[in-house]
Amino acid sequence: MIGNERLITFINSLEPDHTEFLERLEQNAREEFVPVIRRETQQLLKLLLAMQRPKRILEVGTAVGFSALFMAEYNPVSCEIVTIENYEKRIPIARANFKEAKREGQITLLEGDAQKILPSLQEPFDFIFMDAAKGQYIFFLPELVRLLKDGGVLVTDNVLQDGDILESRFAIPRRNRTIHKRMRDYLYEIMRHEKLISSILPTGDGVSVSFKTETKNHMEKEKL
Repeated sequence: MIGNERLITFINSLEPDHTEFLERLEQNAREEFVPVIRRETQQLLKLLLAMQRPKRILEVGTAVGFSALFMAEYNPVSCEIVTIENYEKRIPIARANFKEAKREGQITLLEGDAQKILPSLQEPFDFIFMDAAKGQYIFFLPELVRLLKDGGVLVTDNVLQDGDILESRFAIPRRNRTIHKRMRDYLYEIMRHEKLISSILPTGDGVSVSFKTETKNHMEKEKL
């Protein structure tokens, strides 16, 4: 959560522990400086899974497999998860974690660039979780909207960039300006997309939640 650290600590203290395997996997990932979803984001994700009860989940950005295993554990219904990872060094680690958790039959890991893989996918998904290269979100969006079924939910992590999203591009280090602009473009697009109703939450490092409607959203209706 972007805000008071004491408040964040208090909120996180209320969350019960995960399974022993997930606790160990999360701890190992943090010790190895592998980014995994923050505790506040985990709480939100758990709630959304309970409400949505998705049978088919797509994840963009596997890392070591923590979030895919988290969704498999806390989705209240049996589901199929397809997850995409491009970083070669993390792929065998994720596969080993899926096997150790006995989830390899439930989770399918696709290796490669999501921008190339997404167009090859056809069947719709009830729930999509994106936590990949932040500068690529805007390019993934058209395919994600296509793959998301009507009534489905798209959750995107790390959209506020530790608050840097508020700053002028000239206040951002030059090396980060492209990502900064693309993330702003992404947030602008999901908030105005004709098929999405979205909310941006200051949870963790910022999370957007988008619901795909069966009709044009109200902003598009006003234009008609």
